[in-house]
Order: sequence, then C-alpha cells, then structure tokens
Amino acid sequence: MTAMRRLLPGRLLPAYAFLYVVFLYLPVIFLPIFSINTAATPKFPLSGFTLKWYHDLPRTPALLDATWNSLVVGVSASILSTVLGILAARSITRYRYPGRRAINGLIMAPLVLPEIIVAISLLLVILQLGLSLSLFTVVLGHVLVCVPYSMTVLTAGFEGFDRSLEEASADLGESAFGTFRRVTLPMVAPAIISSLLVCFTISLDEFLIAFFLTGTEATLPIYIWGQLRFAAKLPGVLALGTLLLVASFLLMTIAEILRRRAARRTQNEGGLHA
Repeated sequence: MTAMRRLLPGRLLPAYAFLYVVFLYLPVIFLPIFSINTAATPKFPLSGFTLKWYHDLPRTPALLDATWNSLVVGVSASILSTVLGILAARSITRYRYPGRRAINGLIMAPLVLPEIIVAISLLLVILQLGLSLSLFTVVLGHVLVCVPYSMTVLTAGFEGFDRSLEEASADLGESAFGTFRRVTLPMVAPAIISSLLVCFTISLDEFLIAFFLTGTEATLPIYIWGQLRFAAKLPGVLALGTLLLVASFLLMTIAEILRRRAARRTQNEGGLHA
C-alpha cells in the first residue's frame, strides 16, 4: 500500500503536466493550421492549402504602420525597462538598506495585480497629468509591466556574479563606475540581452495597456483587435497571429538559451574559484 502511494504521485504528475500543456497549447496549434486554409471561415475539414493570406499582409498600409509602431514601442520599452532593471537588480543584490524588501515587492506588484486595474489606473494618472494619449504613454505603461520581468532576469545574473572580480578591479585603482562598466556589465551581458528580448516580447504582445493608453497610432495587438470585427479580415488576422506566435517563440527561446549559458558560465567560474 505504501509503495502504491509513492508510485501514484510519480505517475500522476507527468500525466497532469501533459494534459496541462495540451489544454494550454492545443488552441494555439489551430492558429497556423487555419491560416493556410483557402476558406475564410476556420473549420474542418480544410478547403485547401494557400499562402494568399500571408502574401496580402505586406500590402496592407495600416498593418505596416501598426508593425512600425509596435517595433518603436517594443524597442523603447525594452531598453528603458532593462536600464531600470539593471539599477534595481544591482541595488537589491549588492546593498542592504531599510525597506529593501518592501521596495522589491512594490516593483514586482504589476505581476500580481489585475492588468486591467493597472491599465485604468495609468490612464487616470496620465489624464490627470494632462498628457495626451500616444505611443509615448504606451511606452510608459509597458515599462511599468516589463520592469519586474527584467529585474527577475537580471537579479539572477547579479546574484551569480563573483564579487571578488569587482574587488580586484577596485584594488587595482579602478573607479566604481569604471569597475561597473568594464567588469560588471560584460559579465552580466547575457542576462542583459535576455532581459531585452523578454521585455521586447512582452511589449510586442501586450494588449490591455496599449488598448487604454494608445491614441490614434495603433500597435499590432490593437490592429488585430480592430480587424476581428470584420469576418472577411479573419484569415489575415490568423496569418498575422501565426507570425507573431513564431516571433515570440524564437525570441523567448533565444533569451532562455542566453540565460542558461550565463548560468553555466557563472557556475563554472564559481567552481574554478572554489
């Protein structure tokens, strides 16, 4: 009986994980399948195979404008979030001061707060400040959402960093800023690149913040939302969604590879110093 109790969780857990992954990603798999269907209505069996919907995407001016807006917002938000994440992660991992944990909790709060509440709150604050809704306000909102992710990635990079290298640089007469620029930043560069990719991916896919804070310049998620009102536009939306899905998957895969490479390098250096 005891042996069965030990084996049961071991067998149920893989089955549960498999069912969870199927439930989560099975609807996503239908997206690329229906995007190559000749019929405008997504249904089985497929009417035929075509790449027409993909060929029509570059010929849509509104889509190109939305893509450019998303690139501008994504690059801006990822750079700002990573810079703020570097400062916050270094502060959390290197210094001890009153309220450190409370500050860390406040930075991470957007991860647990309902996103629609965050979006409405930002909208009220921006309107009270007299700012007009534009891509700039979308960038501000995306930075608020992306900083916790950036800080999570960068904190792991700073915690695995050997502080003796900084101490050696200081002993050789290098200034604090010079040590940070020449020693610290190159060592945590994989974590920084990973943070940039993660933040860009999150910004590219973000809808609610952009929905409340955008003005007349729509981003890709807002463009897709607008196209869903028209049945004839659905195949193009499916094709565009497939491209976004592939792009997000590639970016997140590259970010994870860089993170693991940095972790292995830090672990190897720790073993050498030991």
